[in-house]
Amino acid sequence: MRVKQILFATLFLPFLTACEGPKKDPLDDGGTVSELYNRAFNTLTLDKNYKKSAQQFEEVQRQHPFSPWASKAELIAAYAYFEADAYEDALANLKNYVKLHPHAPFTPYAYYMIGMNYYVQLKGVNREQEMTFMALNAFRDLIRRYPQSVYAKDAALKIDLCREHLAGQDMEVGRFYQNSALPIAALDRFTNVIQMYQTTSHVPEALHRLVEVMLTLGMKKQALVNAAVLGYNFPGSKWYSYTYDLLKKNQLISPEVSSEEFKKTAADAFSKRQKISAVTTTS
Repeated sequence: MRVKQILFATLFLPFLTACEGPKKDPLDDGGTVSELYNRAFNTLTLDKNYKKSAQQFEEVQRQHPFSPWASKAELIAAYAYFEADAYEDALANLKNYVKLHPHAPFTPYAYYMIGMNYYVQLKGVNREQEMTFMALNAFRDLIRRYPQSVYAKDAALKIDLCREHLAGQDMEVGRFYQNSALPIAALDRFTNVIQMYQTTSHVPEALHRLVEVMLTLGMKKQALVNAAVLGYNFPGSKWYSYTYDLLKKNQLISPEVSSEEFKKTAADAFSKRQKISAVTTTS
């Protein structure tokens, strides 16, 4: 995982010491800050006991709250909790860190990890999407605050994936409504995909489904417009082929007009902002 590589390169390594520290119970009181820190570090890196190491790093904070190592320990504790799938504990540490250290060098990383804690909890498109929205907002917040951060590029990718996820849910629900003979509800979902998630891979199908639903509702002119949009923007899509066949079946395109001719007419009409009725059988 790239986030792990970045973390070790920018957070762990600069603060290691040669001393490994004695092996003691993680919650024993006492010991220097370096002993506590290195004990927690060994539990994390050698034992791979993430939850235990998180608790040990929190001991660094508790016993040495004014040490410069305390804030570092809080951040690594959050990382360890993340690796242990203890997301609420990880988020508590991360949110406290950004609140207390808004201008620290590792604050962009903390914002990134807030997003990651939500992102790894994403559910299927047929489930509730609260975590998707939380991840989306967290990554947007990171980019807004730290656009030049090393984490911004990956955050932008995660934003795109979240948008794909949300568009996928709208498509799933829209298809359900369509199959349940609820065309108006389906229309709303497919329209939302086109308006809110224009850059996602779901748009060609959403346009095709709109044509289907509009024909069901008798909205022939609107169906033709959406078919033209589909042909103009996604001429090589299988969904355009399906739409073209549907228009032919419903006698909305003149029999002699080929798929390529309809796409060309749609492209010309859009470029000149004209109507697309020239090759159709409706006005």
